[in-house]
Amino acid sequence: VRTELEPVELEDGAAVPKEFANPTDDTFMVEDAVEAIGFGKFQWKLSVITGLAWANAMEMMILSILAPQLHCEWRLPSWQVALLTSVVFVGMMSSSTLWGNISDQYGRKTGLKISVLWTLYYGILSGFAPVYSWILVLRGLVGFGIGGVPQSVTLYAEFLPMKARAKCILLIEVFWAVGTVFEVLLAVLVMPTLGWRWLLILSALPLLLFAVLCFWLPESARYDVLSGNQEKAIATLKRIATENGAPMPLGKLIISRQEDRGNMRDLFTSHFRWTTLLLWFIWFSNAFSYYGLVLLTTEFFQAGDVCSISSRRKEIKAKCSLTCEYLTEEDYTDLLWTTLSEFPGVLVTLWIIDRIGRKKTMALSFFVFSFCSLLLFLCVGRNVLTVLLFIARAFISGGFQAAYVYTPEVYPTATRALGLGTCSGMARVGALITPFVAQVMLESSVYLTLVVYSGCCLLAAVASCFLPIETKGRGLQESSHKEWGQEMVGRGSQSPGVTRSNSGSQE
Repeated sequence: VRTELEPVELEDGAAVPKEFANPTDDTFMVEDAVEAIGFGKFQWKLSVITGLAWANAMEMMILSILAPQLHCEWRLPSWQVALLTSVVFVGMMSSSTLWGNISDQYGRKTGLKISVLWTLYYGILSGFAPVYSWILVLRGLVGFGIGGVPQSVTLYAEFLPMKARAKCILLIEVFWAVGTVFEVLLAVLVMPTLGWRWLLILSALPLLLFAVLCFWLPESARYDVLSGNQEKAIATLKRIATENGAPMPLGKLIISRQEDRGNMRDLFTSHFRWTTLLLWFIWFSNAFSYYGLVLLTTEFFQAGDVCSISSRRKEIKAKCSLTCEYLTEEDYTDLLWTTLSEFPGVLVTLWIIDRIGRKKTMALSFFVFSFCSLLLFLCVGRNVLTVLLFIARAFISGGFQAAYVYTPEVYPTATRALGLGTCSGMARVGALITPFVAQVMLESSVYLTLVVYSGCCLLAAVASCFLPIETKGRGLQESSHKEWGQEMVGRGSQSPGVTRSNSGSQE
């Protein structure tokens, strides 16, 4: 540490060099403003509105309810039932990176609004599908729209102060859990009387409510500053300060250097290459296992226990390859119990994520899921089966939630939406494959199916441990042109011997 500095003479009107200036005296960045204003009324409103978009879980949960119904009503073979689920994930996979690019190029609010309105329109329209081919196309278009809904997390995270970020992103995941539970309850009420078409239409209600309220949403101030729109960013920050009843920081908002936004090669720079590849596998495993468990749950409950699935399949094939079973009231009840596991999953993740860190939280979640999957090898009764599925779903959903906290934190503003979008796209690859494992492979071997899910999650647990960056206690990175972590530790807490990075200044 230099204890003495030489006096430097400057010509009249010359700018003070960055290394000798102290920007904290009369300038601030968006990160400083968000931290100074803190969490308040504005963030509570934002939580509810972005949470409504996140309730698209209803569109996903409906897959496990719709599949057996159409299998019976339209006499579909198992591969067509699996394709009905997979086509949704094909749409999500093909659009996730596109929506991330749109959000980085044209704004988080723009990308989110278009994707939600798209999902709403085709979600309602799919309720009027006359034949299998129509519903296949329409559900694929629904999936295309759902691929952009995770950008609500990007928008939400960029308005949150550091201390509240993990807790708030996890709490917004409660809307996912509420959406899944509400879908099961809606199915219990609607399916026996109105049928699956009305279930599809009514499942779009949260997105309709979001479409009505989305005019209130502001654009991310971080995005506005990065794109050179300083006045709009200041207006947004003043609005937040007013609603929260907090003062704005004194001084001038520093304009970030304008960078190329939404550039794929930035995800593979030397600082992020290994992180990106590991995250892609982690997200793949999360979706592969989560949606696989959702689909397996209905299969297990209809069989009564794991060991009777193989014998039941043989009996069905001996009679007719298209023999089917509708979901019973008991099936819906047990499905509701396992769906309720989303809530303790949120609570457990909320309790440990700031204690042991993001990486260890994901690793623990994958390990517990893998262990519960192996226990399903035992010929347990229906009650024990329900408990194991409950625990497994709680932890795999918790791992998913931890990934949604970690990913926006690890990427800089210029590529944050794209990074989340590509990870979401890889998750959809896993979700695309999983119906053919959970519904088609299951007919051949129950135990091989469980080994595939358990092994995949063990590898994902190892991948979580090998992530090079832990984001616990760090702020959001603004610039991709700085060493990761220099600007993340806070403006007043740099280590001795390290020059403080001011990512917001012109370079």
